[in-house]
Amino acid sequence: QMADPFLYNTGERSHYGCLGHEVQIDYLKAYVCRPSFFTDKAVIVVHDVFGWQFPDIRYIVDLMAGHGYITICPDFFKGTEPWKSTDHWADFSDWMKNHDPMKVDKEADVVLKYLKEQCGAKKIGIVGFSWGGMAVHHLMLKNPQLTAGVSLYGRIIRDSEERYSLLNPTFFIFGEKDHTISLDQIFLLEDKLKQYCKVPYKIKVYPGQVHGFAQLKPEDMKPDDKPYIEEARRDMIDWIKMFV
Repeated sequence: QMADPFLYNTGERSHYGCLGHEVQIDYLKAYVCRPSFFTDKAVIVVHDVFGWQFPDIRYIVDLMAGHGYITICPDFFKGTEPWKSTDHWADFSDWMKNHDPMKVDKEADVVLKYLKEQCGAKKIGIVGFSWGGMAVHHLMLKNPQLTAGVSLYGRIIRDSEERYSLLNPTFFIFGEKDHTISLDQIFLLEDKLKQYCKVPYKIKVYPGQVHGFAQLKPEDMKPDDKPYIEEARRDMIDWIKMFV
């Protein structure tokens, strides 16, 4: 029996009243939140396995919008069922086969087109969590339209040296106690990026933090973790502000 991949209990989420609204873009549903003033800067948020409707991810969308970005979280699962905390961990690899974070290019293009044509966005960044962190890593290798990316605790896939030739500045955030990603893997990622990456990148490991730590809402944080959660979020926003 493997450990559950998510150490935070999704059953006890505090209720969250969202600030944004849902839209239909082509074949995708999406959650959008806009700042109160006009901007031509946007951020795509890529959800984790719990999907685009999960309150924690909507909180992050609203947070980014509060920093002055048109922020959008599309349903990268295209209407199929997200993973639920009641699902059996034994079925996770089968579920993943049908929800491949490396197969997000078409959805990303649909959303980029919407942001440019409907929202007037000129610079677009991307942040993603867990499953979404893997998707961000992939997209930062493939899509030059994304000005900067932040990948939060996306499992590190070592399929080829092509995994390290990032097109634009990318920041990788990890928790020290994440049992899905070993520190060895993180050191290897750092080595390979030093070798192959031609654009700014950064890797940071947050002490004592488990998988999923950075998207907790304030009322769900444990006091010991709070400073690290807040620091990770600040770092994420600072990276986007630096490049987008």
